[in-house]
Amino acid sequence: MSDIVNNVIAEDRFGFEEVIWLLLFGSLPTKSQLDSFCDILARCRELPEEFIEDMIMKAPSPNIMNKLSRSVLALYSYDNNPDDTSVENVLRQCINIIAQLPAIMVYSYQVKRRHYYRKSMYIHPTKPDHRTAETILNSIRPNKVFTDKEAKLLDTCLMVHAEHGGGNNSTFATRVLTSSGTDTYAAIAAGIGSLKGPKHGGANIKVSEMIDHFHEGVTDISNEGQVADFLRKIIRKEAGDGSGLVYGMGHAVYTLSDPRAKILKAKAKEFSANTDFEKEFILLDLIERLTPEIFAEVKGSSKAMCANVDLYSGLIYKMLNIPPDLFTPIFTVARVAGWSAHRIEEILTGGKIIRPAYKNINEVKKYVSIDKR
Repeated sequence: MSDIVNNVIAEDRFGFEEVIWLLLFGSLPTKSQLDSFCDILARCRELPEEFIEDMIMKAPSPNIMNKLSRSVLALYSYDNNPDDTSVENVLRQCINIIAQLPAIMVYSYQVKRRHYYRKSMYIHPTKPDHRTAETILNSIRPNKVFTDKEAKLLDTCLMVHAEHGGGNNSTFATRVLTSSGTDTYAAIAAGIGSLKGPKHGGANIKVSEMIDHFHEGVTDISNEGQVADFLRKIIRKEAGDGSGLVYGMGHAVYTLSDPRAKILKAKAKEFSANTDFEKEFILLDLIERLTPEIFAEVKGSSKAMCANVDLYSGLIYKMLNIPPDLFTPIFTVARVAGWSAHRIEEILTGGKIIRPAYKNINEVKKYVSIDKR
């Protein structure tokens, strides 16, 4: 992933659609294939007639992730062939969902703004020549104004988040449901439900909340000593949300470094330089550098620890004026490409239902009659 992301950045172009192609078809597209694929995605972005009003506007949700899941399930009813699990049909369904999810996300947010925040709702038509990142920024900004540099920064985030193997919770959930023979909409909705969790995709929101705690509890967030002292309090469950967790640090697979975090850190540093966000970048850098040694000091643990992709993604979204309500949904818009690829792979190579074995470790108890309990 680092190879394709870094080359796309070096060539100063959009790359998310190319990553989608790679995940779905297993090879990099030619220029003509990529152009045709972008045209297909643009044509597929339009939601079914009356879908926005009937499925989104009439049932506002306080959490956009739940709305995404419900809306994807609802798309089943608008599909003339929803239960066909042939690869050709599943590919059609996945491409439609990939194309439509950004619009569902933005409409869901606009309805939340109106219903819960009592703010104006604005809906902008999409432009067929826009890539996914441009479509998102065009939709969420009241004046539809954004720079090419901003769009390509968001495009980098989408590329980085698109795929992360089959073992992560949401992708595994998608594969488990796929193995049962269920429809595409049910399988993708399961991935969304998993990604909502604060231990998974919702971790970027937890990082943002943790930064707020630092602002409240530290006089100077760029002071190494003060940051270190507050980290000790967080780990001892004396500060933060009381969980003892330093969000954005540690990963189940990566120990030395998360390549996705390195890419986003470089972008965060570049875009925050000489802006109001520079101090927050310095704080994140201090958290990344200090946490492993302080965690070892407080916990007496020698466990290797590195920053994960969530540590810097929230800052990038802030710099792009993306509201916190959309932090995890944007992750979803990217990751649905990976879920789709894994669903197709499971259909092609699986064949058996995934059923992990469990062993009950509770003590065996004898039945006691109801009058003696």
